[in-house]
Amino acid sequence: MLKPKLAAYFESYADSHRHPTNRLTHKIAIPLIVFHIIAMLDWVKFVQIGESGVFVSLAMIVYVAVVAWYLTLNAKLGLVMLAFYGVCFPIGWQFDRLEHGRLFVVGIAIVAWLIQLAGHLVWEKKQPAFFTNLLQALIGPIFFAAVLTGDWPQSHAPQPASN
Repeated sequence: MLKPKLAAYFESYADSHRHPTNRLTHKIAIPLIVFHIIAMLDWVKFVQIGESGVFVSLAMIVYVAVVAWYLTLNAKLGLVMLAFYGVCFPIGWQFDRLEHGRLFVVGIAIVAWLIQLAGHLVWEKKQPAFFTNLLQALIGPIFFAAVLTGDWPQSHAPQPASN
C-alpha cells in the first residue's frame, strides 16, 4: 500500500504519461538519464577521503539526499532506488577510465533526452510533467520502479483517450 502522498505523485505523473509508446520511451530513457546525471555530477569532486584517492562528489551528496527522500515516501521502493542509483557510480567510473568516456556519457545524455522528449512530442502530445513541477523529474524513476515491482500496476496508468 502506497502512502497517499506518493500515490498522488504517481497519479499526477501518470496523467502526463498516458500513451503506451511514451511510457515505453521513458522505460528506456529514464535509466539512461539517471545514469548520465549521476556520472556527470560525479565529475564534480569536493574533498578526498584520506589517502584512498576516493573523493566526495556532488553526485554522492545528491544521491544521499534523493534516496533519503525516496525512503520517506516508501521504504521498499527507496531501497530499489538506492540499489539502482548506486550501480550507476561504478558504471560511470568505468566510462571515466576510457579515453573518450566522458564524451560517450554526454552522447548517452543527448540520446536519452531525445528519446524521452520524442515520447512526449510524437506520441503523448503533452509537455513533460517536470516542465510544470520540477519534482516530477524525481518521481519518474521511482514511478517506473513501482511499475516494475508491481507496486503501481499498469491498470493504474491512465489509458490514452480514444479518437
